[in-house]
Amino acid sequence: MSKPDTLVILSPGFPKDEADSTCLPAQQIFIKNLKKNYPELNIIVLAFEYPFFKAEYQWHDVTVITFAGYYRRKLLRLVTWIRIWKMLRRLKREHRLVGLLSFWVGECTLIAARFARKHQLKYYGWTLGQDARSGNKFISRIKPGAENLIAISDFVAAEFDRNYNIRPAQIIPVGIDPITFDAAQERGIDILGAGSLIPLKRYDLLINLVDELRKLFPDIRTVICGDGPEKMSLQNMISALHLEDNIMLVGELPHAQVLNLMSHARVFVHPSEYEGFSTVCLEALNAGAHVVSFVRPMQADIENWHIADSLDCMVATVEELLNDTQARYIPVAPYLAKDSAKAIMKLFDYKDSAIS
Repeated sequence: MSKPDTLVILSPGFPKDEADSTCLPAQQIFIKNLKKNYPELNIIVLAFEYPFFKAEYQWHDVTVITFAGYYRRKLLRLVTWIRIWKMLRRLKREHRLVGLLSFWVGECTLIAARFARKHQLKYYGWTLGQDARSGNKFISRIKPGAENLIAISDFVAAEFDRNYNIRPAQIIPVGIDPITFDAAQERGIDILGAGSLIPLKRYDLLINLVDELRKLFPDIRTVICGDGPEKMSLQNMISALHLEDNIMLVGELPHAQVLNLMSHARVFVHPSEYEGFSTVCLEALNAGAHVVSFVRPMQADIENWHIADSLDCMVATVEELLNDTQARYIPVAPYLAKDSAKAIMKLFDYKDSAIS
């Protein structure tokens, strides 16, 4: 009996079930497209840290094996790595491994690289953002070649090169699933933000932006989706500036609800100081909203994506967009997950014909 062709994906976390839409939504979209376009390919995900339980289960015809390794102590982390190594050995015995793909160049890539080198397998580490910044102690232990690295964007490739003198040989955005929205929908939200409420995302700047724009647009309506440690301080800031009638913090919402809000938004603002290639920005473009951010993910311009180099510039850009009575909210989808799936499998020399 022939062994099944299998791609093993190593990730810090993965959804605990099919209803868990908020856990790594971009990676969910990618893997769904991978399975859709390569239905004969067996996909197994090894989740290092999350969910916080050990199990093996099916997720949209993908096998997920969890190790609940959310530990900070070195000894317990080593135990998790040993368990994952043993699982990889078992999978190699029972499957024909096409190769190993790891999300983020960290501990997942460390295990993938060492196992692949020992067993002459192909592996790629997908650098997705924060792992390209300085201070990633895993890089010196992995010793990756440029050919083994995939960057999610031109920005991340340049950042990785600047910090580690290695420029990833491949640029592959995660991409999105395009969704058809009603073009005639009322755009009742002037500004939308969505993401984790953490210091890096700088939602305090979005609040300051609304405070400035309120002078010109007294009834400006802003919605911020997400949860995190900054939520209370942001709410206090909104109250101190008397913006309760202009800004709503709606908390963490299911992915489908966030997409629906995007289809009602005129401008999507992403104030993060560092971003690999924000999938929410791509989704907002697909929903017809204009996007304004500080970080330029790709060297080439993207339609309806506006780059600001300062808060004053961002205020002026959003002001211009809100004043444009002739603005057209058309869907823009420059990067699709199905194309990313095909690009990844081409790297692994996987010959099974993909669904077009």
